[in-house]
Amino acid sequence: MVVAVANVGSGEDELSYGPAGYKGLIKEPYILSLALFASIGGVLFGYDQGVISGVLIMNNFGKHFPLLANDPDLQEWMVAVLTLGAMFGDLINGPIANRISRRWDLLLANVVFLIGSIIQAAAMNIPMIFVGRFIAGLAIGQLSMVLPLYLGELAPSNIRGSLIALQQLGITVGIVIAFWLDYGTQYIGGTGDGQSEVVWRFPLALQCLPSMILGREEETVSTLLRLRRVPTSDPRIRLEMLNIKAAVIFQQESTEARFPGVTSRFTLALNQYKELLLVRHLNRRLVIAYVLQIIQQFTGINAIIYYAPQIFVAIGLTGSSVSLLATGVVGVINFFSTIPAIMFLDRWGRRKVLMTGAVGMGVSQLLVGTLYAIYKDSWLEHRAAGWTAAVFVWIYISNFAFSIGCVNWIMPSEIFPPGFIVALITPRMLKSITFGTFYFFLEFCIILLVWVYFCVPETKGVSIEDMDKVFGGNQGSLDLSRMADIRKRLGIHGGYSLSCDEYKSMDQDLDKGVEFSHEEM
Repeated sequence: MVVAVANVGSGEDELSYGPAGYKGLIKEPYILSLALFASIGGVLFGYDQGVISGVLIMNNFGKHFPLLANDPDLQEWMVAVLTLGAMFGDLINGPIANRISRRWDLLLANVVFLIGSIIQAAAMNIPMIFVGRFIAGLAIGQLSMVLPLYLGELAPSNIRGSLIALQQLGITVGIVIAFWLDYGTQYIGGTGDGQSEVVWRFPLALQCLPSMILGREEETVSTLLRLRRVPTSDPRIRLEMLNIKAAVIFQQESTEARFPGVTSRFTLALNQYKELLLVRHLNRRLVIAYVLQIIQQFTGINAIIYYAPQIFVAIGLTGSSVSLLATGVVGVINFFSTIPAIMFLDRWGRRKVLMTGAVGMGVSQLLVGTLYAIYKDSWLEHRAAGWTAAVFVWIYISNFAFSIGCVNWIMPSEIFPPGFIVALITPRMLKSITFGTFYFFLEFCIILLVWVYFCVPETKGVSIEDMDKVFGGNQGSLDLSRMADIRKRLGIHGGYSLSCDEYKSMDQDLDKGVEFSHEEM
């Protein structure tokens, strides 16, 4: 079993296993393969996001569900119920991941997603669609919480950013598959009244496939050696194992000190949630994670992903085939623009990437909104303007993908996904304030730029154990003293050495999960 490498230390011992970015990933093929496998959860997330936009405009779907096809308010709720479910799934998943382990939490989320997907694909009425999408949303919320955590615990600090960015790459892969599958299946039986119901049931059913193959299990010290690809005698492995042991002892002792007499897991979880609001360095992390997620959504990404066909029709790209084709390009650009972040994010730094993306997204929203304002009543006479607007939508997607689309998985874990609101209000905004919708999203791009510049610390290359220094944490001098004592007891200091017997004993202690309360992944 894999130990969660969430070290809390003095920072005097730096662990480095190689270069940052794509060079570091190339040197760690085993970690990369595990991360790619785990990122199938991101594929599920992206696929379910992308598939619904094409399904909504399919002729046969409208024949089966005429009320849903002709009621914009009901459509809004159909789209938004997925992220509503994700909000609840993400909120309740912390205690679940700690209780049953990362690996079993991933498997549980996939079972839940499978159930939701089957209900959607077999839907005979509107309530079945809503229930299926809500259940799938619960699973997506679980995955959005546990996957970055799992990937972050796999990685040494030099490639942590790139590794977690694979989650976003998985999402883009899912979106690409969904968009182009929608585009292809629309021709089954024709695009008119003879269109087959397979055109929408098959895309909804296909999402069951990746959820059936996700899950994996490993062993403790041997796994760490395989992850780091160094021999047992390597001093960095010994130091990391000691840091792991220090971390789990620290967690146990500090939990007992902060919550004396609390034995109930439920009560402990409630007290820990309360700490997020009351402890200074924790609520600072909470605010950064929370605000980052809100701004990420209100830059307009879900408006593009969920309603891309409608938006392209609104800017003059007439015909379902044309709008779906333009939507498919969104997915392709989203995918390829994520790759630079995976390759270079650990070199560029989080702040620089966020601010660059904010400028690119803001300029794109400004130009799309302006074109919309000028030509909203005469798109057919100005097709070039429509295609220009489409190009800037694609430029927006590119800037989102390499910046906040990746960084929002890497910064402190998101508390809950607020995309529910954006998915619900976007059609109303497009209808009532038209071009003002893009100016609204532009405002949040500007807010992102200013907020990151003044408020968000850089976390590039910062080890997990040193992250508390960035946020002024470690529960004050008492926790620092406790960790120093633990490190002294374990012999973590300059010039330390371990005998083979001591190392084997440490290994056996780490395998005693109950004693040290460490977490499987």
